[in-house]
Amino acid sequence: MKKMQDNFIDLVVTSPPYDNLRTYNNYDFKFEKIAKELFRVIKNGGVCVWVVGDQTVKGNETGTSFNHALYFKKIGFNLFDTMIYEKKPRGAVGNNKTYWQTFEYMFVLSKGSPSKINLIKDRKNLDQRKGDTGTKRLRSGELKKIKRKGYGLFGRRTNIWKYGVGKGQSASDDIAFNHPAIFPEQLAHDHIFSWSDQGDLVYDPFLGSGTTIIMSEKIKRNWIGSEISKEYCEIAKKRLKNFRVNLSK
Repeated sequence: MKKMQDNFIDLVVTSPPYDNLRTYNNYDFKFEKIAKELFRVIKNGGVCVWVVGDQTVKGNETGTSFNHALYFKKIGFNLFDTMIYEKKPRGAVGNNKTYWQTFEYMFVLSKGSPSKINLIKDRKNLDQRKGDTGTKRLRSGELKKIKRKGYGLFGRRTNIWKYGVGKGQSASDDIAFNHPAIFPEQLAHDHIFSWSDQGDLVYDPFLGSGTTIIMSEKIKRNWIGSEISKEYCEIAKKRLKNFRVNLSK
């Protein structure tokens, strides 16, 4: 990011290494330093989607997710939405004496008000109707005639998004699973669609297996990815090459 000019990136979609859930080839990162750089390089009106969870140590959750969100606010980001990434329960997660943990946070952070908002409307409404007229009782007791808007077959989603995880669900290829912690392609796709337009520049500072850049390419966004691990870079390159070959068929 040091090589990037100010107000350069339209959208960031990423999931950083957090706590000690994975070794990531023994690399670590300085959260506060990176957060400040993200605020610098993101355009006014740009968005950062930060997917993060918490480790449980001896019955005590770290609170890393909350600490991250609050620090982002401290340095100038707006916490535009606190979203939930819900996944099926898998393995021993968290504390076996609590309810089964099945989610991570997806913090939607904006630099000012988001300039691009394309809300996905795939939640089926209970009913569908055209607009009509009705009345509203005023404080004085009088009735006022009003026009009511109709409802389409589908409405905007809630801010809890559910995705399957594991082979056959998270990624469209097996190459991705050479990385220890991937997030679903559809999750990246849906955020890229929601907070950017075609031709915008999307960035993932923790590129990992390359999911963000592959989904950016799929829906015609420009992209940049950073990854400190040479091994993970090779995974991302192979996946991108595989995606482009399949796209051309």
